[in-house]
Amino acid sequence: MAGYGWISFTTDYGTFDGFVAACHGSIARVAPEVRVIDVTHHVPPADVSRGAAVLAQTAPHLPTSVHLAVVDPGVGTARRGVVLTTPNGLLVGPDNGLLIWAAEALGGVESAYQLSNKDWLLGDVSRTFHGRDVFAPAAAWLAAGAAAAEAGPPVDSTTLVRLPDPAVTVGDGWIEAEVLTVDRFGNVQLAAEGSMLTGLGPELLVNGNVRARRGATFADVNAGELLVFADSADRVAIAVNNGRAVVVLSVRPGDVVRIAAR
Repeated sequence: MAGYGWISFTTDYGTFDGFVAACHGSIARVAPEVRVIDVTHHVPPADVSRGAAVLAQTAPHLPTSVHLAVVDPGVGTARRGVVLTTPNGLLVGPDNGLLIWAAEALGGVESAYQLSNKDWLLGDVSRTFHGRDVFAPAAAWLAAGAAAAEAGPPVDSTTLVRLPDPAVTVGDGWIEAEVLTVDRFGNVQLAAEGSMLTGLGPELLVNGNVRARRGATFADVNAGELLVFADSADRVAIAVNNGRAVVVLSVRPGDVVRIAAR
């Protein structure tokens, strides 16, 4: 089996400590020629939903890869580690909902395996750092050409943990949708697909009293004004030209935002 030339790597580890470097080291010890794409290591700590959204929106734009993702508040418990196969790559990480949206974005889960092959481990396994000791070596073995079935016994894909679907409701002239992510620019991304803006006019109200305009790019509104648009992931998003929509709206992931025609 030819394997994969790339591993993508997504975590909540941050970059102030040596956690990410240690995982890179585990990969290099097994598969030194495989290249690693660091998607992000600044998922908010233990925020599985944010990690899942970032991975799902990024993975389809990467070369066919082994996608290693670790946002794992249940590390050391009975939660499973899994390998998922899709038509466009593999995913490795905890079975806590982190991988499913990305698997669907890559064509759907074709098969799943519980990660239990002790031959893939590097030394003793820390109860609190499976990223270094379990998941990173597994991703490296897979990238180097090991078959996914070597990871461990098959898993019924219907038993994989799923995150709740984000709330999205569409009415006559309005949308209500859950905040999915907030990026570093303060732009607020909703769970609604961009096409849901089609039925709304150019002049909008957000959460009942904040005026906004529908547009395609930040320059479609004046500085300080609110813009509603379909973002690069084709989600409904809200931005402020030269400002931060998250501050104007005082929202955070999980809140529901209403956009209506005015």
